[in-house]
Amino acid sequence: MRAIVCNDFSGVAGLRLEETPEPRPGTGQIAIRVRACGVNFADSLIARGKYQNQPQPPFSPGFEVAGEVLELGPCVKHLAPGDRVIAMVAHGGYAERVVADAGRCVPMPASMSWEHGAAFPVVFGTSHIALWHRARLQPGETLVVHGASGGVGLTAVAIGKKLGATVIATARGLEKLELAAEHGADQLIDTGHEDVRSRIKALTDGRGANVIYDPIGGDLFAASLRSVAFEGRIVVIGFASGNVPQIPANHLLVKNVDVIGLNWPAYVEANPQLVTASFKSLMQWFVDGSIKLHVSATYPLERAAEAIDQLVGRKSTGKIVITTD
Repeated sequence: MRAIVCNDFSGVAGLRLEETPEPRPGTGQIAIRVRACGVNFADSLIARGKYQNQPQPPFSPGFEVAGEVLELGPCVKHLAPGDRVIAMVAHGGYAERVVADAGRCVPMPASMSWEHGAAFPVVFGTSHIALWHRARLQPGETLVVHGASGGVGLTAVAIGKKLGATVIATARGLEKLELAAEHGADQLIDTGHEDVRSRIKALTDGRGANVIYDPIGGDLFAASLRSVAFEGRIVVIGFASGNVPQIPANHLLVKNVDVIGLNWPAYVEANPQLVTASFKSLMQWFVDGSIKLHVSATYPLERAAEAIDQLVGRKSTGKIVITTD
């Protein structure tokens, strides 16, 4: 089978398309014919040896796939060959075939495309657990979403609206902000031309935001600390800016602020029941049209490195997907 292989930790430039042996499922596992694989920032980290659960070369990147069940390992009862599934894998999704734990697979709705299936788990799973479970977002509260045109950002906008919040989206440039508006944002802030702190204060009549969703870090995190409401919550999703902020604890004390970390893959291991409940809600919302996916680009398997570069360079909106057909 064909797969994108990382033979060393030289980064995305070192990834190669190779012929590799087909993996076989063990107990509690299934083999999947991969039709599409989602691209995530973590794919660039794992290729540089910087991921928190780092495999040793050779391996393939790729954490989320959509495809058909090919083969069942022992003790798998709830799936059958031919079933359409979405799966989370530890790595290996950039390939024509992958093995996944059956417990980390969910059936795909008939109305969902392969590309949407592969784009769904990480971004929607992250935003839903971040806002519903960790931030405890309530109807009527104000939510600020930084990086609102990106993969997780757009899903945070959509889920925030579904949970009944007023959503303020921040992004750089009119085109990106218009995309956030299409996904439900009520107010827009252009980070290239506007002062984020003062605009959030103005849009909330001086109260500040109840919840701030931050996948960017850096200067935006500093602005968030100064524009969050009393008893507000800032959810730290990641550091796309490359700047990991240091938090002055006195700022948290003055307004009784919560800064909450969110590492979504950890829930797959530590609390799979929560992930199952989250996906049940998300799938229902997708089927009834309450939330929608934005896949901005698809790349064939042999152009996987280019796809990652587009994402890391912040040249894309929404989600990027690799296809194997």
